[in-house]
Amino acid sequence: AGKAQDDVVVPTSGGRYDVHLRARRRVAVYWEEEATEVRRCTWFYKGDKDNKFIPYSESFSEELEEAYMIAVTLGEWKKKLESPNREVIILHNPKLMVHYHPVASSDDWVSTPTEQGRPRTVKRGVENIAVEIPNGEPLQIDHLVFVVHGIGPACDIRFRSIVQCVNDFRNVSLSMLQAHFKKAQEQQQVGRVEFLPVNWHSSLHSTGVDVDLERITLPSINRLRHFINDTILDVFFYNSSTYCQTIVDTVASEMNRLHQLFLQRNPQFKGGVSIAGHSLGSLILFDLLTNQKADPEEDEHCAQVSRTTSSMGGIEEVKEILKKLELPEYCDVFEKEKMDRQALFLCTEKNLKEMGIPLGPRMKILHYISSKRETKVWSLSQHGDSSEDVRNCQYRDVGLGQVSANYPQLNYKPSIFFAFGSPIGMFLTVRGVKRIDPNYSLPTCKGFFNIFHPFDPVAYRIEPMIVPELEFEPMLLPHHKGRKRMHLELKEGLTRMSVDLKNNLLGSLRVAWQSFTRAPVPALEAGSTEAEAETEAGTEKQPDTKPEEPPAAVKEETPPINVGRLNGGNRIDYVLQEKPIESFNEYLFALQGHLCYWESEDTVLLVLKEIYQTQGITLDQPLPGSQ
Repeated sequence: AGKAQDDVVVPTSGGRYDVHLRARRRVAVYWEEEATEVRRCTWFYKGDKDNKFIPYSESFSEELEEAYMIAVTLGEWKKKLESPNREVIILHNPKLMVHYHPVASSDDWVSTPTEQGRPRTVKRGVENIAVEIPNGEPLQIDHLVFVVHGIGPACDIRFRSIVQCVNDFRNVSLSMLQAHFKKAQEQQQVGRVEFLPVNWHSSLHSTGVDVDLERITLPSINRLRHFINDTILDVFFYNSSTYCQTIVDTVASEMNRLHQLFLQRNPQFKGGVSIAGHSLGSLILFDLLTNQKADPEEDEHCAQVSRTTSSMGGIEEVKEILKKLELPEYCDVFEKEKMDRQALFLCTEKNLKEMGIPLGPRMKILHYISSKRETKVWSLSQHGDSSEDVRNCQYRDVGLGQVSANYPQLNYKPSIFFAFGSPIGMFLTVRGVKRIDPNYSLPTCKGFFNIFHPFDPVAYRIEPMIVPELEFEPMLLPHHKGRKRMHLELKEGLTRMSVDLKNNLLGSLRVAWQSFTRAPVPALEAGSTEAEAETEAGTEKQPDTKPEEPPAAVKEETPPINVGRLNGGNRIDYVLQEKPIESFNEYLFALQGHLCYWESEDTVLLVLKEIYQTQGITLDQPLPGSQ
C-alpha cells in the first residue's frame, strides 16, 4: 500500500499513455500493448545513423557520472569504461567523449575495427538537445473520433497494427491543424482532435475459431492459407450470424468502454464524438448506426423540421396522388389542411370525414393507403425505398438485408460517420437493396462521408443508389496545398485539346468529302454554288464547335445535386486525387490505394474541416473545389 501511494503516475502522449515513475514503466491506457521501459538519466549517445540521442541505462549512467566527476576533480582524463554490452566508452575531455563498438575476437569472421563504423558521440546533460524533445500535443481536445479497422490484424502495406496507423493519422492531423487552422489556434479556438483505435479482430480470433480452421486447412501453400484464414475470412465471419454477433458486440462495447474511459480521464471535455471505419470496419459501423434508436423527442423534432422545410414538396406529392386517383378537385382541401405524404398515410376514415371528403373518394384514398402499407415491406427489401415514416428497427432490418443479430446501442450520438475505402454500396446491393430512399438518414448520426481512392478495388459509391437516374462524378477532394495535382490538370488540358482537334479535323473532312461528292454544275452557277458551299460549311461547323462549348461551361457551373438526407443534403462520395506515379499503372497501385488513407493529408484535412465546421470554425483559406 505504501508503494502504491508513493508511485507517481504521469500521463504522456496526449493522455494515451501513463508513466509509472517508481516502476519506470510506460503503459497504454486505451488499448492493450506491452509496457515499455522509461529511463531517467543525464547520459546519452548518438551514432551517425541515429536521428536522436538515446539514453544509457540508469545504472550505467551512474557509473559514467561517477567516473566523470573523478576526472573533473583530479584532472585525470582519457578514462576508459566498459558498458554491460562490452562496449567501450572513453572520456578524452569534458567536450570529447566517444563510445566504441565491441571489438570481436580474431577467430570471428568480422570486418576490421575501421570498417565497423565511426564511434558514437557521448553527451552529458540535455543542454543542447532540448530542441529534439517535442513540445507535446495541445492539452485542449475539441473532438473525439473512434477508428475501426477492416479485415485482418494488419492495416497498411507495411503490416502495421491499427494502433500504429491511427498514430500516423493523428500526427498528420496535428500538422494539418498547424497549416490550415493557424488563425483559430492563435485565438485559442482550436486545440486538437483525438483519434482512438477500436480493435475487434483479436476478440473474434480468440473465440477458438482459429483452432477449428487449423484442423481443416490443407497443408499446401501454408503461408497463403494462413494469411487467408487471418484476413479475408473476416468478411465471411461477418456474414455469419454467430460471428457477426461477436463482431458487433465487440465494436459497440469497445467504443462505449473507450468513451466512458475518455470522459473519466478528461472530465472537462465538452466536444462531440465522431466515428470512422476503414474497409469492412465501415460496413460494421454502418450496420450499427442503421440499428440505433433515436429519442422520441428527436424524432418528433425531425418530423416538425421536415414538415416545415419540405411542406411544399410534400403537398405537391399529395396532389399527384389525388390526380392519380382521379380526385383533383380535393387538392385545395388537402393543401388547406397542410397534408403532406406522411400525414396522408397517417389518416384514418374519421380524419377524412372531418375534412369533408365524401364517402366514395374517402374509400378510394383509404384503399390506396392500405395497399401501400401492405407493399411497404416488399418495397424495403427489394428496392430500399424506405419512406420517412418507416424508421423503426423491424423495417430497417428487412430493408437493408442485414445479418440477423442483436445490434447493441451506443452511449452517445456520433456527429459524423467517415467511411474510408468502403464496400458499403456493394454489400447493400448484394443484400438486395437497389435504392436508398432520399428521405432516409441514420437515426442518430446526421453526417456521412464516403471517401475513397480512385484505384481502391474495395471501395464503392453510395450516391448512385440514392439518385440512380442521374450520372454524375463524385466530389474531387482538393489537394491540401490548395490546388489540383499538376498531372491531373495536364491530363484534362490534353483531353480538351484532343477533343477540339478531333472536332476541327472531322469538320474539315466532312466539308472536303461533300465538295468531292457534289454533282458538277454549269459555270454560270459557280457564284451561287460557292455561296451554298459556304453556308453548308457554316452549318456543318456549327454543330461541331457549339456542343463542345456548353459542357465546359456546365462543368464549371455544375448545378447542385440533391443526394438526399443521408448526409444532411450535402454530397456523400469524395474521391482522392491519385499521385503522379500512381497514374502510370492503376493495377500496380490498387492495393496501395486501399491502404493509403492513414497518411493521406487530403483525407485528414476533409475530416478536420467537417468536424470543425460543426463548431463554426473554418479553414484559414477555403480550398478550391470544396463545398
